[in-house]
Amino acid sequence: MHYFLILVNYIRPLSEVDSHLQAHRDFLKTHYDAGHFLMSGARHPRDGGVILAQAPDADTVAQWMKHDPFSVASVAEYQIIQWQASMSAAGWPLPEQAV
Repeated sequence: MHYFLILVNYIRPLSEVDSHLQAHRDFLKTHYDAGHFLMSGARHPRDGGVILAQAPDADTVAQWMKHDPFSVASVAEYQIIQWQASMSAAGWPLPEQAV
C-alpha cells in the first residue's frame, strides 16, 4: 500500500459545491468504510479540501475520484500526490516500509 494526498480544488462557486456536499460526504464514508481514506477535511480558506488515502497505486485513486459527486458535477478538480512516510510523531504509526 502507498499513501496519497488528494488535494481537492473547487472550480465552481461554493453555492454549487454545497449542493453536492451531502453526496460527497456519502462518497467519503464509503471509502472510509473500505479502509481507503484515513483523514479528510476542508481547506481554509474554503477553496477545496484534502484527503489522506492509502491505495496500491495512483491510478486506483484517480478512478475513485472520478466517482466523487464533486467530480461528476464538475465542481472540483483533484491533484493526487503519492508520498512515503519516513518519520512520525510519538504515538502515530509508522508504515513498515519507512526507511
